[in-house]
Amino acid sequence: MSTKTVSNSNAAVIEDRAQLVDYFARGEKPRDRWRIGTEHEKFVFSTRDHHAPSYDEPGGIRDLLMALTSYGWKPVEERGKVIALSGPDGTISLEPAGQFELSGAPLDNLHETCAEAGRHLKQVKAVGDQLGVGFLGLGMWHDKTRAELPIMPKGRYKIMLSHMPRVGNLGLDMMLRTCTIQVNLDYASEADMAKKFRVGLALQPLATALFANSPFTEGKPNGFLSFRSHIWSDTDPARTGMLPFVFEGGFGYERYTDYALDVPMYFVYRDGEYIDAAGQSFRDFLEGKLPAYPGHKPTIDDWADHLSTAFPEVRMKQFLEMRGADGGRWGRICALPAFWVGLLYDDAALDAAWELVKGWSMEEREALRSAVPKLALDAPIPGGGKLKDIAGEVLDIAASGLNARGRLNASGDNESGFLDPLREIVRTGRVPAQILLDRFNGDWGGDISRVYEEAKF
Repeated sequence: MSTKTVSNSNAAVIEDRAQLVDYFARGEKPRDRWRIGTEHEKFVFSTRDHHAPSYDEPGGIRDLLMALTSYGWKPVEERGKVIALSGPDGTISLEPAGQFELSGAPLDNLHETCAEAGRHLKQVKAVGDQLGVGFLGLGMWHDKTRAELPIMPKGRYKIMLSHMPRVGNLGLDMMLRTCTIQVNLDYASEADMAKKFRVGLALQPLATALFANSPFTEGKPNGFLSFRSHIWSDTDPARTGMLPFVFEGGFGYERYTDYALDVPMYFVYRDGEYIDAAGQSFRDFLEGKLPAYPGHKPTIDDWADHLSTAFPEVRMKQFLEMRGADGGRWGRICALPAFWVGLLYDDAALDAAWELVKGWSMEEREALRSAVPKLALDAPIPGGGKLKDIAGEVLDIAASGLNARGRLNASGDNESGFLDPLREIVRTGRVPAQILLDRFNGDWGGDISRVYEEAKF
């Protein structure tokens, strides 16, 4: 989730709706400026007793953040507390229960992206060894109840934690007990954005399946392979889902603006403080009639903040966010951007991917999205068969796109090798969650604590 670093009280006020639409148009970039931004979250645990460290305890999250400043990271404070770090490799921030996130810098190629992830993991592991904490690559806490988890001192989280139970049953689980890998990608034009958005939504269930890594809840199998993905189906229907309007004729910036305007607000950020506007309308804000902040109109920074509070499977800001994957370990951090860059950053690959999915009806897309959290690659696809039947073809398309990009490292390797962990999953037919379940039911003898060794970085 986003971390505010400055107040937006002095930004220019929005005078009309056209400025909101133009915000997306200003995200357009020529192909030679397309970049890759990778985000990955990790659970933090005490190596002594496996508890999730609080912010203030000795060796806890604050100490972890401050220890990383020895690598050149700069503290970002909110109300006198360090809640994030900024540096050349992007931003390190905290999710609500202390999940540790790197929001990476926008980079030219996957070799750079993977090197960035490697630097980050080397740093946090070194600091973790000093403090007695470790890091897990999972989609959901495998053994923690909500009550066992700490809350980080960020103002927006207080508002969200209060609001979530009003609109869904699993929103608190989303905030407190999940981790993800995401990738942020650019678009050249409105038409390019729309095509990438459609392919991204249609094939998001395949990404969810390949990265499914959350089969346990509170120490027991939960009946899902990606419970993290299932959680989004009962979080807040006003701000989640597959966005059927994206597949309708004429979809573009205007239609996404209308959607975002209909997403209920969470907050207004002014002078270092979060004003609770949960459930209120940004349309009222435009008219100066927001009950939480009467007589004031929004700035473009308020619009950017508001866009970060919608949680569909693909989200638009001034780039597109691919949001379907569970958290995972090293190889999968590099594999997710490889999957989407290969499909979306080469015209021939994008055309081939769209050709594969364009005939699916919205009902079929929704049915696939609903089936994947339990069935992963065994979920039925439109026209017959299972998701695993097209997974290899999609990876071939992605590989062709990466090969066409021709981004080589010093050894002369292109980017397609980053797909290898996904090819192995397709070859075996076993997603990460199924491997964990096999071990839990097999040689682990039901000992859930073994996950700490299996899934740690």
